[in-house]
Amino acid sequence: MTDVFTVGHSTHSEEVFLHLLQSAGVTAIGDVRSSPYSRFNPQFNREPLKEALKRAGISYAFLGKELGARSDDPRHYVDGQVSYERLAESALFKTGIERVLKGAAGHRIALMCAEKDPVTCHRTILVSRSLVDAGVGVKHIGPDGAIEDHATAMSRLMKELRIDEHDLFASPAELTDRAYKMQADKIAYERPDEVSAAE
Repeated sequence: MTDVFTVGHSTHSEEVFLHLLQSAGVTAIGDVRSSPYSRFNPQFNREPLKEALKRAGISYAFLGKELGARSDDPRHYVDGQVSYERLAESALFKTGIERVLKGAAGHRIALMCAEKDPVTCHRTILVSRSLVDAGVGVKHIGPDGAIEDHATAMSRLMKELRIDEHDLFASPAELTDRAYKMQADKIAYERPDEVSAAE
């Protein structure tokens, strides 16, 4: 199985975004946005994006229902915030991961969301974590086209979160889990009514 890539569309122009994908040899996009639309970057709305990718010979699949950062199921929330752990255990999410695994057998896939930096996005903290646990190699395409492997991205995140990677009293796996949890608490979707109630 080839590696699975991730990419954030950020504020790129259509041309720059396609260049990023083509430079990495991407042949298929899995859109993991819960809502495949962008108010500020309409070039990444589902329909025009799909057409632009088609012209470039890149396939498109919407996976936001299975692998999106939001959920319609109240069981996936804790105190109004999405729990990535609960989401990852859902049948729908596992179906999405299976779709990616099957797709990766025949395509060079990039999972796309909006965030420029992979460590500030659920595509890394939720989806990539599950792929890595399944034995898949994950690489992140940066806004400048540089490729960062998942382990390097997580090491960078631990530095940002001030987690000591050389902690004598915790295993590397425990430290990585801590980083995932801390970052999930920072970035996971919160329902607007819950945010208002907390203010």
